[in-house]
Amino acid sequence: MKYYLIAGEASGDLHGSNLMKGLVAEDPKAEFRFWGGGFMEAVGGTKVRDYAATAVMGLADVVSSLGKISRNLRDCKADILEWKPDVVILIDYPGFNMKIAQFCHEHGVRVFYYIAPKTWASREGRNRKLKAWVDKLFIVFPFEIPYFTERDIPFIYEGNPLLDAVDNHEYSRPEEGKYIAILAGSRKGEISHTMPNAMAMADSLHALPEYADYKFLVAGAPSRSEADYLKYTGSRSYVKVLFGRTYDILKYADAALINSGTASLEAALIGTPQVVCWSTQLITAVLAKYVLRVLDHIKYISLGNLILDKLAFRELIQFDYTPQAAGDEIRRLMEDLPYREAMLSDYKEIRHRLGGSGASRKVARAMIAELK
Repeated sequence: MKYYLIAGEASGDLHGSNLMKGLVAEDPKAEFRFWGGGFMEAVGGTKVRDYAATAVMGLADVVSSLGKISRNLRDCKADILEWKPDVVILIDYPGFNMKIAQFCHEHGVRVFYYIAPKTWASREGRNRKLKAWVDKLFIVFPFEIPYFTERDIPFIYEGNPLLDAVDNHEYSRPEEGKYIAILAGSRKGEISHTMPNAMAMADSLHALPEYADYKFLVAGAPSRSEADYLKYTGSRSYVKVLFGRTYDILKYADAALINSGTASLEAALIGTPQVVCWSTQLITAVLAKYVLRVLDHIKYISLGNLILDKLAFRELIQFDYTPQAAGDEIRRLMEDLPYREAMLSDYKEIRHRLGGSGASRKVARAMIAELK
């Protein structure tokens, strides 16, 4: 069968690649055409557009990129009609993918949505559109089961694909000696809001005698270049940016400062003590705060905390994200053993609630069964 996949972010590229591997295992004659990145490209098929050319973050970025978004949508729609796939598989990235879902529905193209839009956190009005435009929703978090059940949206849950990605990785130490990890996100907007305070934190910790021999490893996002980080890291000898080693960096770090997102859940599954940070343009932050106040069932911004429905690790949001606060929390993760052990215990529960391994292939099998 012919599968057209659309991923617009680094995490979508990773999950898309594992899903493609599962589809090939279940359907050896599978043909792929996709919007994604290097992970998906390594599996095979034809890459139409790299996600690095499509990703935007925050209201200001969206407004400044309207022309690019419009062109991408037009090109994607034309490409789908020309290729005539058996199914279009949308992977997260709702701002773009919901428009493609509507288009496919209107043109009689079957649509699967893998990794559902987080309508439980914002834009609940999208649920009506999901029900109307998507043939089957594939969810990846246990707390989504009652949510979509109550809204009568057909879905399939086969576990979370991050377990496969984390457990199947071949780990190797990225750097000798002791270090603290910094994951600043995959988009330029995320990096610009995370790195200045992260570097100020690194400076203050490095100045302390007990941390003078520590390094700070920045996990470079696949879609970014060293220049995206150099403007913030400068000539600091104790800060190093590494690309293609995110899981390795997390595995051997004593602690991590992580921009909220998939990386935070990856750190929990790998077992890295962490503090999460999140900041953005002021108008975006105000809107986000309003949305979370309206949706009072959303208590946290991190997936691991949402899965447990408690604060397993601290979240520094917007104005709470300062070099001092980040540094204090990193020190506590390193020096307060009971605090650290309690977090690692919570990590085990997060892993337990996400189910076992093999989710990607189970989803692939379910998709093929739906198509047949």
